[in-house]
Amino acid sequence: MTLKVAVVGLRMGASHVTAFQSNPHCEVVIVCDTDGDRARDVAATEKVNRATTSFGEALAEGVDIVSIATPDPVHREQCVAAAEAGKHILCEKPLALTLEDCLAIIEAVDRSGVLIMVGQVCRFAPGFVLTKSLVEDGLIGRLFLVESEYAHNYAQVRGVDDWRLHPDRHPFIGGACHAVDLVRWIAGNVEEVHAYSNHFGLKDWPNDDCTVANFRFESGVIGSVMCSIGCQRPYTMRSCFYGTEGTIVSTNTEPTIQVSSARYPTKGDFWEIPVEVSSHNVQREVDEFVECILEGKQPICDAREATRTVATCRAAIESAASGIPVKVRNFFS
Repeated sequence: MTLKVAVVGLRMGASHVTAFQSNPHCEVVIVCDTDGDRARDVAATEKVNRATTSFGEALAEGVDIVSIATPDPVHREQCVAAAEAGKHILCEKPLALTLEDCLAIIEAVDRSGVLIMVGQVCRFAPGFVLTKSLVEDGLIGRLFLVESEYAHNYAQVRGVDDWRLHPDRHPFIGGACHAVDLVRWIAGNVEEVHAYSNHFGLKDWPNDDCTVANFRFESGVIGSVMCSIGCQRPYTMRSCFYGTEGTIVSTNTEPTIQVSSARYPTKGDFWEIPVEVSSHNVQREVDEFVECILEGKQPICDAREATRTVATCRAAIESAASGIPVKVRNFFS
């Protein structure tokens, strides 16, 4: 069976085209971008027959899958339209910028019966995948504290037409949703958030550029996520996972993870486990989604799971604005 694919939004989505073309069960039959030259260039490079600037035209091509890699503010409109057209959807993170938009997508997907997966790529980064496996295997005992960060200097990556400066795209949801989703994936749902933020770096941006959010998870684990888009440092999502019998330090950009465990005494030192570096493992993400479609199984990050991450981010933004803790909504009918 060959699944026909449309990829929409080719600044982020060019890697989606490559990944779908590399999957033996897929054929990209049309690519779409508001920049017609870009669409034609990607089509020529990837040997795709059709290129368009019209999202509606991409939906009408008779495809099975629509891969949406467009700017965050248009995710609701495009996901709802794709679901209503009966297309399976792979959507870049975050699912949407507000709970209202996420709920509209959930409703459309439920009504149509299509599958949707949101590209929370930390769930496919090799170092984080190994970290989750080691935590679940009990190597560091009972998890009690998790810390992650989204450190990414946006000064030179404002996005085409400054789309990252959209006032609704708060950095804690547009960027830190990576780190928030990672700690949720490993430690479970967040129950309550208390956050603080400031605005010392990118002063021409509409939102605070640094946020620190403290989490209380439903499991009793506590933790935090730091987001800075104005910091002067290399991009990283360095993360620490503390258990009663050890600690794991992992990132999306280093060729090892560091482990200390009471099972393997090393005089207090870490030992390093080699991992593949694949910060945005789009190929594995695409392969997983295709497998879900062919086997009829639920994606690792479906609309409700992605909405829980958005809800956690929104709670942090609300808490930073109000100065008080905010409960997180985790269940959606």
